Amino acid sequence: MSRYAFKLPDVGEGTAEAELVAWHVKVGDAVAEDQTLAEVMTDKATVEIPSPVAGQVVALHGTPGERVAVGSEIVVLETGGAEPAPAAAPPPASVAAAPTATPVVSARPGNVTPAFATCTPGDRPLAAPAVRRRAREMGIELQFVPGTGPGGRITDEDLAAYVASPGRSATAAPSRAARQGIEEVKVIGLRRVIAERMQNAKRRIPHFSYVEEVDVSALEEARGQLNGAFGKERGRLTVLPFLIQALVRVLPDYPQINARFDDDAGIVQRFAGVHVGVATQTPTGLVVPVLRHAEAMDLWGLAAEISRLAEAARAGKTAPAELSGSTISITSLGALGGLATTPVINYPEVAIIGVNKIVERPVVRDGAVVVRKMMNLSSSFDHRVVDGWDAAEFIQRVRTLLEQPALLLVE
Repeated sequence: MSRYAFKLPDVGEGTAEAELVAWHVKVGDAVAEDQTLAEVMTDKATVEIPSPVAGQVVALHGTPGERVAVGSEIVVLETGGAEPAPAAAPPPASVAAAPTATPVVSARPGNVTPAFATCTPGDRPLAAPAVRRRAREMGIELQFVPGTGPGGRITDEDLAAYVASPGRSATAAPSRAARQGIEEVKVIGLRRVIAERMQNAKRRIPHFSYVEEVDVSALEEARGQLNGAFGKERGRLTVLPFLIQALVRVLPDYPQINARFDDDAGIVQRFAGVHVGVATQTPTGLVVPVLRHAEAMDLWGLAAEISRLAEAARAGKTAPAELSGSTISITSLGALGGLATTPVINYPEVAIIGVNKIVERPVVRDGAVVVRKMMNLSSSFDHRVVDGWDAAEFIQRVRTLLEQPALLLVE
């Protein structure tokens, strides 16, 4: 038997340290070569750290949220000799990174007899979201329900058994007991990065917002026709490729908007190329992958690249180089887009365009009230670089192109 001390490798771009986000193994686990040991995060990306050898975990150094220097020892593995015990399935990163609940029951290895457990007031019972929702609807406090699932987890069957127990009625009126307990969640990983960047952006940038409504009836009709004619072979178009195409047409006349402001050096960098940050919601938080040189793509090229970037971001596979270098960003909440938003600028850019949901509204056209498909654009600008008049004029130009989509199809 021998021991192998695994040190945190250089995870790219000369990083001196990284934040430990989650462990995928625990002491005693057997690991195979190339099996993921942990996730770490640099300022640009989350990186999975694989094991260089097979063996059994003897020690782990570091806790989620802790910064670890490159070259420092993070895992000790025992290799060679006796065959290691079978490896337990590693938990997903989201589970490993989350605060763990205090166990209410322990079992010896190999004991498969269901364990009954209840929580004392203040403990957080173990139960799936659907079970919690059902308990709320039934007026049941989960802390008093014996759990027979793994680790005392409460199941649907446990709820049914509790309701049917002597002295209880399934038709009892819901209780109005006060809820107790406080859950403390450490801000680590991507959520920490988001918090720091949003704070930095709001502290350094004097935002002003401008909201304008757009009649997208013609755009939606054209989009439907294009998808019907070319959707199967070229892919389906959403609203975003049309918006980006409109930005590409208008931005050359407003170079101060397609820009980045180095406020430390007092320099505004105006870009010829349009590199669009596309805000994307992922299971772990918001990331902004960059669609580069939008001016060189047609509608279908834009749609394909938006889809590729979104899929990579949600799978946690975005390359570090794809998370920096944007010159203007767009953000959309889709069907949850609401009537208006006040998006936060992606520092050090100077503008962000927010897309709100499309709704049918009565509007006046030529003296008559008609139903049209309307969508608001909610945009924010850096007032140090962009004047209010220029921002309004810019959005009005974009609006004209979206309301007359045929202009976007003319090269």
